[in-house]
Amino acid sequence: MPTSRSADEPSTGQRGAAALDAGDRAAAGTGADEGPPPRLLKRWGLDAVRAPEALDGASGRRCWRVGTSGGPFFLKEYAPPERRQVRFQHEVTGALDAAGLPVLAPLPAKSGRTLVTASGRAYALYPWVAGRRRGGLELTFRQCAELGELLGRLHAELERITAPVQQSLLVPTPRAADAAAAVEAMLEAVPADGGGTDFDALTGRRLRERRALLAEFAGHQPPEIEVSTVGHLHGAFHAGHLRYAGAGNVTAVLGWDALTTGPVAGEVVRAAARLFTCEDEPGLDIDRVQAFVRGHRAAFPLDAGQIQSAVHREWWERLCDVAPLRHRYLGEEGAGERGAAGLVAWWSEQLERTLDAFAAPYTDAFTEAPGDNPAYG
Repeated sequence: MPTSRSADEPSTGQRGAAALDAGDRAAAGTGADEGPPPRLLKRWGLDAVRAPEALDGASGRRCWRVGTSGGPFFLKEYAPPERRQVRFQHEVTGALDAAGLPVLAPLPAKSGRTLVTASGRAYALYPWVAGRRRGGLELTFRQCAELGELLGRLHAELERITAPVQQSLLVPTPRAADAAAAVEAMLEAVPADGGGTDFDALTGRRLRERRALLAEFAGHQPPEIEVSTVGHLHGAFHAGHLRYAGAGNVTAVLGWDALTTGPVAGEVVRAAARLFTCEDEPGLDIDRVQAFVRGHRAAFPLDAGQIQSAVHREWWERLCDVAPLRHRYLGEEGAGERGAAGLVAWWSEQLERTLDAFAAPYTDAFTEAPGDNPAYG
């Protein structure tokens, strides 16, 4: 089944030129500042009332806000090789929208198709997204539980509307030795002690810290065979792909270009880690994590063992992912998907605690009632 792991919904709150490198321009056969074909919107029976406004998009895809007599819309461009996976994505998001979930379905053109071809490119049109972004730490505990339940409802509906996925899955596992070798190579680019700036000294300390952690935990690699519940996943469930109404409810889940397959527990843990990482100091907001996992359990129950296996794997993959270190300290492009490098040291120190904390909502001892904490509301 064709899928894509790239989460490339642009920020609808930011307006700027669409990102295309030279290779993307060559493949597109057009310049980055060139808009969509002039008469394209007529394929949907719409007339533009102003020039399309280019938006930031990842992975070289171009997208625009288009103003029409019927209001604003979001237009996205795809390269020809993507068409099969995009059509599958459209089927899925259309079914999720029809099920009453906050997912934007692509609008059919007059031909009935949701993917329209023009000038050798493919285009999809969506309603304009209403709502604002909110960080995970802005949410009350009740809202965290509701967000977890929403992810669980998405998983349940994805299981219902898509073909079964093989339940014993081989998941590539990074090796600590490879990560350690990469750190050693990065250390060679840092001036020796006393030979650089204070930032160089900090960089050296962070890299040596990671090298020590990789050596200490080298024997903690998770197994490559996953036997937990496997299914279709959103693929990039994080704050950047969520929009909220003023009342705090989610109005849209974006980012469906990341649609993929994998262990469901893995997506729960990844989402919680990205949503609830503390910003002022390294660490996870465990209370919000537990509210989120409890909400997911209400809609798509797994079990404590699956959650703990997913926590183990997520920690390990972060430990072995040196891309954030390259980005933060050596200035290389791309920060990787694992977020702040500072979380790794905290998570390694708190590994046993996090294994228990993530799985706590699946234990009999866990209190189901939210209690008197004012963060619930």
